[in-house]
Amino acid sequence: MTDTMLEHGLAQDPNATKPGPPLWLLAELTYRCPLHCAFCFNPVDFATQKEELDTQGWIKTLREARALGSVQCGFSGGEPMLREDLEVLVGEAHRLGYYTNLLTTGVGLTDARAKALKDNGLDHIQLSFQDSTREMNDFLSNTRTFDLKNKVAAMIKEYDWPMVLNCVIHRMNIDHVDKIIEMALELGAETLELANTQYYSWAVVNRDHLLPSREQLIAAEKTTNEYRKRYGDKISIVFVVPDYYENRPKKCMNGWGNVFLSIAPDGTALPCHTARMLPGANFPNVADHSIKDIWYGSEGFNRYRGKGWMKEPCRSCPESDDDLGGCRCQAFLLAGDPAAADPVCDKSPDRHVVDRAIELAQATNTFPQGEQPLVFRDPKESIRLSEQQS
Repeated sequence: MTDTMLEHGLAQDPNATKPGPPLWLLAELTYRCPLHCAFCFNPVDFATQKEELDTQGWIKTLREARALGSVQCGFSGGEPMLREDLEVLVGEAHRLGYYTNLLTTGVGLTDARAKALKDNGLDHIQLSFQDSTREMNDFLSNTRTFDLKNKVAAMIKEYDWPMVLNCVIHRMNIDHVDKIIEMALELGAETLELANTQYYSWAVVNRDHLLPSREQLIAAEKTTNEYRKRYGDKISIVFVVPDYYENRPKKCMNGWGNVFLSIAPDGTALPCHTARMLPGANFPNVADHSIKDIWYGSEGFNRYRGKGWMKEPCRSCPESDDDLGGCRCQAFLLAGDPAAADPVCDKSPDRHVVDRAIELAQATNTFPQGEQPLVFRDPKESIRLSEQQS
């Protein structure tokens, strides 16, 4: 079976070089989460996907990926703290030699569990906030978690983990960037990621509510740069511009199937965490195939490797080596074709779709009062939207 998979994969692009190992492994342990963020990157149909790999399934995955060359492992979700075996999995990853990172909302991170994670070798925690005030943080997550997050931030410092805060930025909080940075400074963060929403999954459903205006984006970036100058090396502030406001696309996960391997809660292996939405691609499960077979030989991972799959204008574009055509999920969502040029590129024939979304965002700097209300991440909404799409 391995030879068949490999032969099929190489047939996608005979000129493509064999990829290196999957250096970065993202273990999405569960889609369960106590928060209901309207920009969640979990798939919209998460409530229909209830199966989860058991402890031994994850340990097997960690061992095989490490043997293949993975060096960094992120434990994510949903909320990974909802897995009772998280400490076991972190301990195994540490024993194998991974650099381990926990991406968490903070919910469930008690002092006892923090101590157990520290004892099991967890290297790094990234804590998410939704805004700098209790009112907006709790509104945007549709939960009462702001006070808890502050307690967890203090706990992270107490256990001497690097303090990394993440705040997803969008129209409803982008004007608070200065307050968010001030909060990060007060909490003693070494790094703050101001990650502007990228429009996949739940963020696409809520795009008209979330996409900031160009003026808001310029002002927020200016504010960020002022704080960078003021505080120098005291805090590293990462500001990620939304793809929609770029003229050229980014490489899809630094290249499709190049360095990034995501494992969904049910064990499906993906070249990015949203790739399962793409029609026609076959993504194997780690319960049925080895990581080596999946990475090198599966049709799904080889489908958009190299450049043999490209259509015009990407095929003859002199910049194709730099961006590899951009994001395949974005191409599918905006152009209806995962092999099309990423529509954020101004050479794309579908760029008008992005421009129209930006025009709508310029029309108001406040929460739009359209027919479509803000849809919070919720199992009932997940099922409703899944039924609409089927």
